[in-house]
Amino acid sequence: MINIGEYNTLRILRDTEPGLFLGDADENEVLLPNRYVPEYFEIGDSIEAFIYLDNEERIIATTDKPFVTNGEFALLRCNDVTNYGAFLDWGLVKELFCPFKEQAFPMKKGGWYLIHCYLDEKTERLVASSKTNRFLSNAELTVSEFDEVDIIISHPSDIGMNVIVNNKHFGLIYKDNIFQDLSIGDTLKGIVKKIRPGNKIDIALGQIGYRNIEPNADLIMKALEDNSGFIPLHDKSSPEAIKEQLQMSKKNFKKAIGTLYKKKFITIKEDGVYLK
Repeated sequence: MINIGEYNTLRILRDTEPGLFLGDADENEVLLPNRYVPEYFEIGDSIEAFIYLDNEERIIATTDKPFVTNGEFALLRCNDVTNYGAFLDWGLVKELFCPFKEQAFPMKKGGWYLIHCYLDEKTERLVASSKTNRFLSNAELTVSEFDEVDIIISHPSDIGMNVIVNNKHFGLIYKDNIFQDLSIGDTLKGIVKKIRPGNKIDIALGQIGYRNIEPNADLIMKALEDNSGFIPLHDKSSPEAIKEQLQMSKKNFKKAIGTLYKKKFITIKEDGVYLK
């Protein structure tokens, strides 16, 4: 099956005047126009091509790389607005169409907009929508706390910055966790810091370092989070007290809190350990 809006690995079937005809295992064919034909090739070679509809609504292949593919989000520039809608630059000869009904706010020529690219089932055309929220859902999460995720900066809010998580979910970075300039459309790595009631996802930028230190440090951090940021243990505590509360040896406890202290995740006081 040849999938529109995606990269397909196809076999070169024959060389013709307009270009190369490519095919899949089900004997479906698509034209790769001359402008995209590689300098060296042989019949039977495999080639990766992006598939979409050209200006005459014919299925076509290209070796150009679009800025966005079916099911993805991207920040694109509006090249023109007509009576039909907006036309966006997505790196291909034919521009990506965004109907008026799919515009969260009226698009203007020269403006940049975060969009979702999807396949219109009626026309089999790839189209854009800046109403990105309708393509996201947190009803069934595919992420867990402390997972590393791909995020796209979506739009600001009063309490932080809304983000798209793994092209599937809503997420939020709180203001006090933002230590760099962020712009709509930026793509970054993040960590699922917490999942709150209602499947609300809190995101932290970069790494939550203690997850990568050692299991004992991780256990201490969980204990702190479960006890309002404090546990009544320190390096002078008895081995019995440490074992009773954390099920670890005093040696491992001291090593773990030392690491967490150096990473500035905790403060150690006379009465115990505090979460920063």
